Amino acid sequence: MSASSPQNDRGRLAATIRDYVDQLREEGFDGVPRAATLGAATLSATRPSSAEAATAQPAPAGRAPIELISPYPGLNQTSNLDELRAFIGECTRCKLAPGRTNIVFGVGNPNAELMFVGEGPGADEDARGEPFVGRAGQLLTDIIERGIGMRRDDVYICNVVKCRPPGNRNPEPDEVAACEPFLMRQIDLVAPRVIVGLGTFAVQALLKVKTPISRLRGVWHEVRGARLMPTFHPAYLLRNPADKRLVWADIQEVMRVLGRPVPRRGGGA
Repeated sequence: MSASSPQNDRGRLAATIRDYVDQLREEGFDGVPRAATLGAATLSATRPSSAEAATAQPAPAGRAPIELISPYPGLNQTSNLDELRAFIGECTRCKLAPGRTNIVFGVGNPNAELMFVGEGPGADEDARGEPFVGRAGQLLTDIIERGIGMRRDDVYICNVVKCRPPGNRNPEPDEVAACEPFLMRQIDLVAPRVIVGLGTFAVQALLKVKTPISRLRGVWHEVRGARLMPTFHPAYLLRNPADKRLVWADIQEVMRVLGRPVPRRGGGA
């Protein structure tokens, strides 16, 4: 029996991958495992030819590539925020569901260039079904309107978890994991230029790190094609008003990236 050639081996591997993809689709999955999880041989076998590469359509500008495996089949087929909210439905995917009054999805401009991501709803947000409407929300509104010079309606605001944790405790890892795919889809659909991550759990969820916010804030990162500026949560500033100057410095960096005029002093933070 003659030894198989590397080309034949790659062909069989590619056929195996295609069969696996077909099986996943038949079982209701949204796609195939991300390229980062595939071995070098798989990448070589499935790499497009030069002719295919020349005719391939690029991903839309400003949008991150869609992850090819979703924990919730059909999630990546939602094409706007209304469809995503309908997909979430009256969610019971984690243990926060029984204690909530309302799901707090998100508000604002669905095509905003600036997006704010907080940690989770509090009592006021749970009652109204809208993020950042309590005392911390008023401070965030001041940052947006008096500091940045934008209307609150012109930005998009949401949280990592969409249901209030009992007693306003921190969201737990399994709760963040259950809601995180919805947040990532929100980011993909809004496609902001800049995201401001508010507080430890929001920034750690976005960056998938455990680094404290005190070490992350003020330094630019990138998330799903957007620039991310981590900063302190407005609720933290209510308890530690001296740190408003740090948040104002972070917001000034955001304004520079967005091309907005930065005053020499003052600001809503």
